[in-house]
This record gives sequence, structure tokens and C-alpha cells, in this order.
Amino acid sequence: MRILIIKPGAIGDLLQLSPVIQALRKKIPRARIVVLVGNQASVDLFRHNPSVDEILIYDKQGAHRSWRALVGLWRELRRRRFDLVVNFQRSNPKTWLLATSAFPARVLVYHKARRRTVHAVENHLEAVAPLGIDPRAADHRLELFLGDEEERWADSLLAGEGLVGRPLAALNPGASHPVKQWPVGHFGALARRLHADLGCGVLLVGGPQDREVAEAIRTGVATPVVDLVGRTTLLQLGAVLSRCAVVVSGDTGPMHLATAVGTRVVALFGATDPGRTGPVGDGHRVLQAAGVECVPCRKRTCKHVIPLECMERISVEDVFSTVADVLGAGEAPSKE
Repeated sequence: MRILIIKPGAIGDLLQLSPVIQALRKKIPRARIVVLVGNQASVDLFRHNPSVDEILIYDKQGAHRSWRALVGLWRELRRRRFDLVVNFQRSNPKTWLLATSAFPARVLVYHKARRRTVHAVENHLEAVAPLGIDPRAADHRLELFLGDEEERWADSLLAGEGLVGRPLAALNPGASHPVKQWPVGHFGALARRLHADLGCGVLLVGGPQDREVAEAIRTGVATPVVDLVGRTTLLQLGAVLSRCAVVVSGDTGPMHLATAVGTRVVALFGATDPGRTGPVGDGHRVLQAAGVECVPCRKRTCKHVIPLECMERISVEDVFSTVADVLGAGEAPSKE
């Protein structure tokens, strides 16, 4: 069986798709599984995954922006003669066009949960339930497989920064929307305490879009920090996070990267619902502001009388004490 999975989405969405791939491989061991992602960077998320046979790119903002290029991709997919398509982008007409390339193949469709709280991982698994896969009983672990090159890169980086043998804390200060972002000053104060009180090596991580935030943190504290924001590939970042004792992050892609490589997360949630997108596995901690009645509002813009109060009121002291507790908790989470 030849299976096409369509998901040109963000980092977290793609990682939360990894249990679907694992379940399909277990259910149909000899299937050829092809994943269609949205850009070259996303390819890294499946590059070393033994359950993925091929990764294709649908770059709707770049190479496939024109209808001519889109039709060319359609023809490329048509030549592969898929037997099953799982479309995780049902709201996008162009992904439906790409799905028709497999006609008369069977098409399964993802429906985002409405008026019920179900984690995105289980919700994604519901799309393949018609194949006899139980969304609740399936393994919910996120998976990111690292290559030897990335492992060596991370070891070399940490050795060069003199961080070998120290507990490492990675701080991810960026977010896709302001409602997910903990204040910059809070991150700076946390970095100082992690270094001074716990002896942690502190790393700043994130994408190129987070450079301004990282610069504000780095220049605002005397604490030595290793600034990796926008300076790693996804796999290099995964390798670094796998060597950290803890990651402090809002509801963003690096949070899911950390859980996928088995690192504990202290997740800071405000507008978004951890019941939907929280870290998967044991040993993680979720912090939400107490006494803010609109949490979680599930909105992308804040209309509260005190803007972003839900993130402002997660105190540095609460995050620090939670990190300290996590560092003293022993083994890494099982991710089960």
C-alpha cells in the first residue's frame, strides 16, 4: 500500500503527527509512507524517521505559488499512484486538489475537534481510526530521530562553550503569537536565577523570527548565556535540547521538539489550552496564571481588560521553583 500524508503545517503540528505515522507503520508494516510538508526546513522532522519512506514539499508561498507549479506537483503525485491519502489540511482547497491526484484512492480526512477537549495527538489519530487504529490506545509519544551529524554538532558546541558536565536549561522566549509569549523581562530574570542559584548553563533557543527577543534578553542580563536563536537547523536544535535537563517554553514548536527528544518541559500557558496542545508524556509541568478568569480563551488576540495578564501573572518565582523541582526529580520523562 502506498500512503500519502498531507500536512504542510508548523513544527508543532508536524511533530504531533508522528504518532499517526507510527500507528500506520504498525498497522500496515509493508506500506510505503510519503509525507507532504510545507517547506524544506520541515523535511528535517522526518529525515531520519525509519517509518517514513519519502518526504515531498508543497511550498505554497514559494516554488508552488503559481498554478502551473501546483499542477506540476499534482502530476508528480499522480505518478506515484497512491492507494490511500490522509489529508490533515481539509480547510485548504489546494491540498484537496493535490489529494485528487490519487483518485480513485481512498481519502481519510482530519477534522479538528470542536466543542470538546481532546489533545491534538489523539485528534490526529482519529483521522486514521477507520483503518482499525484506536486513537486512545495508540502510542501518543512524539518522535524526532536525530542523525549522527547533528549529535556530533551538539557535542562540539557544548564542549566549546564549556558546558559539558553542567545541568543545562534551555529558554525558548519566542512564540508565534503574543498571547503565547512570556514577558522578555521575566525570561531575563529567570536566566539570572538559573545561573546563580542552580549553577545551570543557560541557552536561548528559537527561530530567526525570535532574534529581537533573544537580543533583548542577552543584553539585559550580566549572566552568561549561549544564544542559539535562529542559528540552528531543526535537527541541530533537537540534538541540543536532548542534552538539556529542562526546557522552559510557551506553547511553541521547540516545546514539542523537547518532548520528542525526551527532555522535560516547563510549559507556560495562557490563551491556549494545555489539554489540546500541552506537552506529551510524564515529567513535564504546565504553569498557568491563577485567578485570570478568561484562561484559556483560545484566542490569538487578547481582549482582556489587562492585556496579556495571563502570561504576565506567571511569576518568575513560580517558574524558577518549578524548574528547581524538575531538576531534582531524577530521570527524564518516559514520553508515554
